[in-house]
Amino acid sequence: MATRMKEKAAKRLQNKDTRPMAQAKYIRMSPFKVRQVIDIVRGRGYSEAVAILANTPRAAAPVVKKLIESAAANAEHNLNMVREDLFVAEIYADQGPTLKRIQPVSKGRANRILKRTSHIKVILDAKQK
Repeated sequence: MATRMKEKAAKRLQNKDTRPMAQAKYIRMSPFKVRQVIDIVRGRGYSEAVAILANTPRAAAPVVKKLIESAAANAEHNLNMVREDLFVAEIYADQGPTLKRIQPVSKGRANRILKRTSHIKVILDAKQK
């Protein structure tokens, strides 16, 4: 089997990112639309980001808000951090698989409809005092 398994596992554990994070996969929304919302909150404090998202009239805002709240809950529960000390260190939306559908049109033809999906990832960090 694999040689140096314990050494490799220890090295992976050492290089692991310990910042609180949350991710949502296969969100049925275009990554372009999600990126418009996440650009607003990148680098902001937790409470400010949640307040902005609560008042943003975009379809992606509730999804991103829920994801940031989930990452903050992970920070509180798993790493004993305080929500008020957190800020959005990294947030990005990657493209997921595209669902391909067909729209019938005249003369027996068909147009393709691409229903895009997104993978969104949020990483929070504590403010340095």
